[in-house]
Amino acid sequence: MDREELRADVIIPVYGPDEKFYKLIDRLLKQSVLPNRIILMNTDEAVWDRIGAAERLKALGAEKLCEVHHVTKAEFDHGGTRNLGVSFSKTPRFVMMTQDAVPADRLLLETLLAPLDRPVLMTYARQMPGKDADSIECLTRSYNYPAESRTKTIGDLPELGIKTYFASNVCAAYDRAAFDRLGGFTKRTIFNEDMIYASKLMKDGGAVRYCAEARVFHSHSYTAAQQFHRNFDLAVSQADHPEVFAEIRSESEGIRMVRKSAASLKQRGEICLIPRLILLSGAKYLGYRLGKNYRKLPMPLVRALSMNRTYWEKTDE
Repeated sequence: MDREELRADVIIPVYGPDEKFYKLIDRLLKQSVLPNRIILMNTDEAVWDRIGAAERLKALGAEKLCEVHHVTKAEFDHGGTRNLGVSFSKTPRFVMMTQDAVPADRLLLETLLAPLDRPVLMTYARQMPGKDADSIECLTRSYNYPAESRTKTIGDLPELGIKTYFASNVCAAYDRAAFDRLGGFTKRTIFNEDMIYASKLMKDGGAVRYCAEARVFHSHSYTAAQQFHRNFDLAVSQADHPEVFAEIRSESEGIRMVRKSAASLKQRGEICLIPRLILLSGAKYLGYRLGKNYRKLPMPLVRALSMNRTYWEKTDE
């Protein structure tokens, strides 16, 4: 398959973009395989206009390649908004990205799209820590996104457990025919639309390829409170989709990562960071346990514990 045949639309949900977003767009314009179009699903048109986003794209020379569609905060959904973005795409493959994922080199799209051929119908990229990432975040990235590529199928469940379905729309490529046949992303979800889709794909006989050679810079320096809220939402999505997560425990994978990270910090002489690791891990676990049991909690408390509070406003409609 030549480079022209690999061209695909890139779909990016956007809200109040910062400099990373413009760096992402600039690097997409320099790829060895150029995007067919960049479809931007922007939340809050007023913010977009106020920060002069259209003018910034024009200054990059991206205004003709970028196609902007606006949704309101109330309309945004992790699955539904991405499905809407896909509906505007006409290419046989498409790439999902987030606004803070910056391509590491010119070969990102080519490397990510090339493996898409039966049975591999979804691929996802390696996430590298940014320059501002601390040691704990670097270890987390290296644990979830190792240097070795791997193709995963439903047959890997006994070995990998929850990691079998692990994939990320921070940077992932999809076969459009399979996506349409399987009904796309779940239309309403607070989190994990990528993993839920990966599970459907694998149960249908497809495979997911982790492409370690396709790299983006993407990391966060979350506080303990932010980790709590994020893991609360993550667990809500698992509770809402027992068909995917009920028979697979996530806690053991989390414990394994904490132990490995603590050992690495000790080996590197950064023992002083272990208390912070324990604090962050405790916040994650507490948020996770509460999220798994969110139906037992009063709705005002659920909203307070969630990172995505507008999601619950739609639930009440």
